Amino acid sequence: MLQLLLDSSKITAAVEVLATQGGIEARGAIFTRLEVVDFILDLVGYTEDQPLFEKRLLEPSCGAGDFLLPIVDRLLTSWRASKQKGSIEQLGNALRAVELHRATIAATRQAVIGRIKGHGIEAESATALVDTWLVQGDFLLDPPKGHFDYVVGNPPYVRQELIPAPLVTEYRRRYATMYDRADLYIPFIERSLLMLASGGSLGFICADRWMKNRYGGPLRNLVAGKFHLKMYVDMMNTPAFHQEVIAYPAITIITREKPGPTRIAHRPSIDRKTLSSLAETLKAKSLPKESQAVRELPRVTDGAQPWLLESADQMALIRRLEREFPTLEEAACKVGIGVATGADKAFIGDFESLDVEQDRKLPLVTTKDILSGEVQWKGQGVINPFTDDGLLVNLGKYPRLKRYLEARKEVIAGRHCAQKSPAAWYRTIDRITPAIAREQKLLVPDIKGEAHIVFESGKLYPHHNLYYITSKAWDLRALQAVLLSSVTRLFVSTYSTKMQGGCLRFQAQYLRRIRIPHWRDVPSELKKDLKEAANKRDLQACNKATFKLYGLSHEERAALGENGE
Repeated sequence: MLQLLLDSSKITAAVEVLATQGGIEARGAIFTRLEVVDFILDLVGYTEDQPLFEKRLLEPSCGAGDFLLPIVDRLLTSWRASKQKGSIEQLGNALRAVELHRATIAATRQAVIGRIKGHGIEAESATALVDTWLVQGDFLLDPPKGHFDYVVGNPPYVRQELIPAPLVTEYRRRYATMYDRADLYIPFIERSLLMLASGGSLGFICADRWMKNRYGGPLRNLVAGKFHLKMYVDMMNTPAFHQEVIAYPAITIITREKPGPTRIAHRPSIDRKTLSSLAETLKAKSLPKESQAVRELPRVTDGAQPWLLESADQMALIRRLEREFPTLEEAACKVGIGVATGADKAFIGDFESLDVEQDRKLPLVTTKDILSGEVQWKGQGVINPFTDDGLLVNLGKYPRLKRYLEARKEVIAGRHCAQKSPAAWYRTIDRITPAIAREQKLLVPDIKGEAHIVFESGKLYPHHNLYYITSKAWDLRALQAVLLSSVTRLFVSTYSTKMQGGCLRFQAQYLRRIRIPHWRDVPSELKKDLKEAANKRDLQACNKATFKLYGLSHEERAALGENGE
């Protein structure tokens, strides 16, 4: 009992910190453009021609009122136009808007009162309504009661590291979707979905990462089992917000209905006329045959599997390759990531100038060394504090290493990993395994607009911004040709989240999705063609050989944007 009281006290204190001190970054506040807000309200059906005063709408993170003010306008207009309207007090149950940050909700409260008075409603009634509608508190710990016909908004995009530890623990206890490194918007979506009434609609704009990556698996599974992913609008490279965001945003409309096909649109112009027309098409009973802005896919949700939202012919190709070929790692290729030190300025420097014993440093390859598509080593090195068996070395046996590390101890020992294990203060975050440097490998930068796969002959250790692929079976030059092809780009673009500017993330989890045959099953002549194409860095030849490898049909080549020859 005492422990429960202590835990409750810590949670209350953590909530108070966020309610009073959280800045914009800590609160995940991103401000949505009015045209986009109106578009989302149209998509969920919260329109003035409906009896909105008879419905209930929830905004779980109302912030400065980007959604809330247009919602109030629509609600009051609908109420005024109704012949069956009653007193203004009947609107008290029509809306709930939650915000944790006190200063923010105080300002929003005044703005909403002003908006209500602008509709000709006296101040006393306006104040009473707002006192009912607005709720200050943590939506995840104390959500409003009952179910809602509409849930809309822009849930907070906050990394776990910015949330006080007691709150993270409590959120994990309450929400099954708070999995792995899930950001805060994940439990917001879970809680909001479960508050939908039968037939209700949720319309959110937020980062799309959960739709494809590891931490989104439980939430995808929830949607697939109990809801209908009705619409998806890709908002990459559109000015949907009042400031730039790094993550790739998308609008999702999810309803509490039997699962069915998903209507999909990509990158609309952010102007009222375009978005209004697009909303009509997305909501139409049947899609116009001539529609190029919207298409429909029959089976996007599939348990916890990533959502595949590209064109139907590309998805058919992906599914065919997944049925017929093993994954990269099943075909005896290993995917790894380079070393993270936690203090690069201390552990990394000019290789020749690093004043430590020769066996305590390794030549390091970074993204800057492979910009040309070939390795052009610039002479960097990394300190290696590990023995070959993975233990930390005894500094007493390495006087130069000891002197070097102790001269930088303040920086090295100040890292989180060092504070957790003071006796191991001089370890790098990741263990360094020198044998990796001696292996031939393919190097892959994390974020890139196109596949950028570079062969390294077995002399350099990869830095943490690089993924690497090794194999005891596949010839790495031949594999390089496959990974440079448009087939690999399709795999990565299908499963990867995109970043600002349309760049893809070539992370290990996406690379492992790639399918290839076993090397023993590749014909000798084709092995030769693949290796020659990679050695020449002839991308057209890489594609030609790779298409033969997979046995792509004319139609499948066309799906990749090729002419089918």
